[in-house]
Amino acid sequence: MSATSINIQFTLNGERVSAEVEPHHTILDVLRQQFALYGARESCGQGLCGCCTVIVNGESVSGCLYLAAMADGGEVSTIENLDANGELDPVQQAFIECGAFQCGFCTSGFILMSRQLLDRNPDPSEAEIRNFLSGNLCRCAAYPEIIEAVKLAAQMRKSKATVAVVAA
Repeated sequence: MSATSINIQFTLNGERVSAEVEPHHTILDVLRQQFALYGARESCGQGLCGCCTVIVNGESVSGCLYLAAMADGGEVSTIENLDANGELDPVQQAFIECGAFQCGFCTSGFILMSRQLLDRNPDPSEAEIRNFLSGNLCRCAAYPEIIEAVKLAAQMRKSKATVAVVAA
């Protein structure tokens, strides 16, 4: 610990944690170096590609730019937190079924953003999907499959919600 480091505490994927950070450390640095969470990846280092997307206090952020100290007292969610009891989130399942990835480098950012879109708008149009995901870049050009995956995930979530209502 250096003279400039501070201790921060936050909830990470549902668990209260603490970390020693320097003022220049990003949340991406902390997630990867102190918690061995590698789903978010740095690619552009400028917040332009979406590979480093994490959710902080319910909002997507570019982990390569978001200073870790700003997460103090907050809640951070990563791609590693999406499955529930070993069951994939519908967005994850849809990405697999549609083959919405090739190299996988950008996939976690696309999945987190797609999930956030569907939380806000359960039935987005193709134009709305494209607009919401426009900050994420896929260097393999799997865009048509990604759009189809989001549409499928919306259908899967509707079906799951219908089953839950009928069961109740």
